[in-house]
Amino acid sequence: LPEPLLESELFGYRKGAFTGADRDKPGLLALAEGGTLFLDEIAEIPPAIQAKLLRVLEKQEYFPVGGTRAVRYRARLVAATNRDLKARTDEGSFRQDLYFRLNVLTIHIPPLRERAEDIPALARYLLERHRQDLKAPVTTIGNEAMQLLVRHPWPGNVRELENVIQRAILYARGSVLRAEDLPPDVRAGAAS
Repeated sequence: LPEPLLESELFGYRKGAFTGADRDKPGLLALAEGGTLFLDEIAEIPPAIQAKLLRVLEKQEYFPVGGTRAVRYRARLVAATNRDLKARTDEGSFRQDLYFRLNVLTIHIPPLRERAEDIPALARYLLERHRQDLKAPVTTIGNEAMQLLVRHPWPGNVRELENVIQRAILYARGSVLRAEDLPPDVRAGAAS
């Protein structure tokens, strides 16, 4: 998101803050009150927004765009990234003080290629989830298809696996997802 849009989405805005702001609008920080706000790809947030997030974490308050009174922040913040935030702080593209504020509890999830044993359970879960959405008759993944899924290097991690499963469901004929239902790069195996 462009920085001004990201700012208004996170912090909300007051009526008259900019052209088209014809009413107050709460941001995601306000909407998360009493719960948890999840920020994905935190490493991509622009420096000006990083500074404002730091204020939220340090003082538990923020100013909506165009606002003159601070609003209390009463939620938990969980952030995720596929980048090495420590390296980003060392190179200067991520605020070190914000990194230390966020780094209360770190959960490192290795890429899918490093945990092939998780692929069958994830694939079955994604199949069940998306077959219902797509109203497809496929109910199981065949052995050969599962072997191909386990051998694939998954550069796109779980998101790539999810897309492959969705696509395969659309191609599947019958109740079993077969190897030929998978995209060519997955059928090619690790050699791809």
